[in-house]
Amino acid sequence: MRQALYAFIKSVHKFLAHIFHEYNTKLPYLITIIIALMVVVGGINLFIELTETLKTELLARYDSSITEYIISYRSPSLTSYFKFVTNVGDFYGYLIVLGIFLVVSLFVFKRWKFVAQATLVLALATVSNMMLKRFIDRARPGIEHLVSVETLSYPSGHAMSAMAFYGFLIFLVTKFDIHRIAKVLILTVLVLLILSIGISRIYLGVHFPSDIAGGFIAGFIWVVFCVLVFYLIEIFRRDSQT
Repeated sequence: MRQALYAFIKSVHKFLAHIFHEYNTKLPYLITIIIALMVVVGGINLFIELTETLKTELLARYDSSITEYIISYRSPSLTSYFKFVTNVGDFYGYLIVLGIFLVVSLFVFKRWKFVAQATLVLALATVSNMMLKRFIDRARPGIEHLVSVETLSYPSGHAMSAMAFYGFLIFLVTKFDIHRIAKVLILTVLVLLILSIGISRIYLGVHFPSDIAGGFIAGFIWVVFCVLVFYLIEIFRRDSQT
């Protein structure tokens, strides 16, 4: 991805040089960022349009059947597990994970920027989720809630934040120079954690399955966008030093 992005920026350089004899050398980076923003905004608009068109009887049946299937497995042990998992995807859960990640980044990888990047991705997902909830204004499921909730339903904030935060950690782990078995183990745990957080919200009765799907999609958009921007910054700094 980095090579493709770098090649794209270089092609923009050549294109602008052909049209303009003198131009700001940072313009290609600005153009790339604008394109990335357009992609994200376009993705959000598509997400909203799809959300509006999916408010049909078919979706209601889909949500109902999946919810009934998942809650049919309710048991004291599973309830305890999913309550724990849903807390991992909540405010205090992220504080603990960020604290652990900070220690690992500082003392193992000697890089604090990873924590700053992960925190930024999480913040963007959280703020945008609140905006989307207010815009779409979907009520919670009318079934028994095993945990207390106060906000609106769509998209799921837990699912969106989990995909954005833990999804970005997955990206970072793929870059870390660690033992292959350890890397595979960490990646597996993170993937299972994302899925478990999403399922927990259905199991606990506080979200429709479509809420979770929407949250995962929106969170993934933020992961892709932030990875692109961070690569741009890295390339920009490298070019500035040469």
